[in-house]
Amino acid sequence: MSLFVFLSVLAAALLHASWNALIKAGADRIAMMMVLSAVQGVIGLMVVATQSLPEAKVLPWLAASGLIHSVYKLFLTFAYEHGDLSRVYPLARGTAPMITLVAGGLWLGELVTTIETLGILVLGIGILLLARGVWTSGESGKLLPFAFGSACTTAGYTLVDGLGARLAASATQYVGWLFVIDGVIFAAAMLALRGRMALPGSGRVWVLGGFAAAASYASYAVAVWAMTQAPIALVAALRETSILFAVAIGWVAFGERMTKAKAVSVAMIACGVILTRL
Repeated sequence: MSLFVFLSVLAAALLHASWNALIKAGADRIAMMMVLSAVQGVIGLMVVATQSLPEAKVLPWLAASGLIHSVYKLFLTFAYEHGDLSRVYPLARGTAPMITLVAGGLWLGELVTTIETLGILVLGIGILLLARGVWTSGESGKLLPFAFGSACTTAGYTLVDGLGARLAASATQYVGWLFVIDGVIFAAAMLALRGRMALPGSGRVWVLGGFAAAASYASYAVAVWAMTQAPIALVAALRETSILFAVAIGWVAFGERMTKAKAVSVAMIACGVILTRL
């Protein structure tokens, strides 16, 4: 992985943590996620207007990705209804790299070096340790199935998009169509589940959701491009350094405590990143 790709993925990680913080900060998270998906879809439409139509071989990947992304957003939305940013985010993001690593090695034949594999594992363990408060601090266990569901779907769309983008004419084309499809599926799903209650009812929701959508779109566009330049498992792991940014945001913006356990976990995450660069 080149230094430029490495730094680009880290920037995408910061954007990812930022849009999750915006969703968590919103009083109506379902409406916020509806706005996020709608704005992403509009951005996608503007992007694909400048691109050629995807080839037939890319369509199954786009359809599968749109569905998986929508399920991911459902899991994430409900997880944030039951837990804090500093708990849900590590659980959701920390498990995904290890799932991606195993799947990539078993089914895709991705070549990741021993030291990179060690870095990915250290990174994932550090993130999971950061989330241990859900068991030790008496927090709601209802967040667990949603957080782990989010992790599984994250691994799923990572693999699907990494392969699909490689078949597409460009990562820009692929991501544009992906978010158009995702926006339609997610809106339909939320309306079916919550009806009119899922619709945004205030200007603040539109503003926060719009900023979150822009950050999310940019973050994933960079990540998908990076997966066409470097091993999927390695890019997926580096994206999870977003937890470092999420911890900082939780500390500064939400007043969450920086405990010794958190400090140790953050140190492990940093070591994991360094190992992936050796």
